[in-house]
Parts: sequence; structure tokens; C-alpha cells
Amino acid sequence: MQIRPARREDVPVILELIHDLAIYEKEPHAVKNTVEALEKNLFGEHPAVFAHVAEDRGQVQGFALWFLNYSTWEGVHGIYLEDLYVRPGARGRGIGKALLRTLAETAVDRGYARVEWCVLNWNEPSIGFYRSLGAVAQDDWTTFRLTGDALASFGASSLEEAR
Repeated sequence: MQIRPARREDVPVILELIHDLAIYEKEPHAVKNTVEALEKNLFGEHPAVFAHVAEDRGQVQGFALWFLNYSTWEGVHGIYLEDLYVRPGARGRGIGKALLRTLAETAVDRGYARVEWCVLNWNEPSIGFYRSLGAVAQDDWTTFRLTGDALASFGASSLEEAR
């Protein structure tokens, strides 16, 4: 098994794994991403999203997609892990751990303050796995999201108020 930065030719399989993750997370119709959009975001002129893949015998078995965040308190960047996914048939072989270790090594090498991510509350296997690595749940924080009609409405009203 090899963990390596994603290449352009990996984009279709990464998108396939994103769809598989959406099915696992009980949101099979939520993915709107396309090969073209993912390729542009990962490999465009100024990429702000990055990915590593786990390859075993020439087949991509998992991926980690991440971007930089910033700690105003620490004064340095961190890594936000958007998605980590390993094909069900490849689980239990250390692939997820190797992908996370690669991100941790990247953070340490670059002097970043942290690697963080979200996990669904019902996903006990993943929660147990993350805890086994020494990760700590941030139970004092609640994630908020402004999206869809609420985002459009709020964003439009803010633009109108500014005029």
C-alpha cells in the first residue's frame, strides 16, 4: 500500500469514493460535485483543496480530502479534513490510519497547529477509531451551517442592505 498525493487521473475514482461516502452517510443524492469541478478545485491555477489517496496494487482504496484552516489563537494554519473514506473491502488494513498519519506528518512538517474534522454522531466505528489515535471530541462546540435557501436569502439581503 502507498499513500500519495492525488493526481489528475485520480479525480474520477475520488469522485466515485465521494459518492460511496455519501451513501454510507445516508445522503446518497446529496453529491453535486462533478469530475470537472473536482479537477478544477484540486488542480486548477490556485488550488485550495488537496487530496491524498491510498493505492494498493494499482487500485485506489481510499482518500483524504482536506484544506487549510487558520487558528487566530495559535497564529498558524491547521488542516481541516473534509472527507476520509476507505472502501469497505479494504477496511481493517490500516489505510485510514495511514491517510490520517500522512496529514499529521504534513501538519508537523509545516508547523501547523492541528488536524481537525467532523464525524457524524451515529458513526460509532469511526468515533472509536479516531479516539484510538488520540483524537479528542470537541463536545463544547456545535457546528453551524448556512446553506441553500437560507444562505441565498441572507446573502441577498446583506447585499441589498449594503446598497
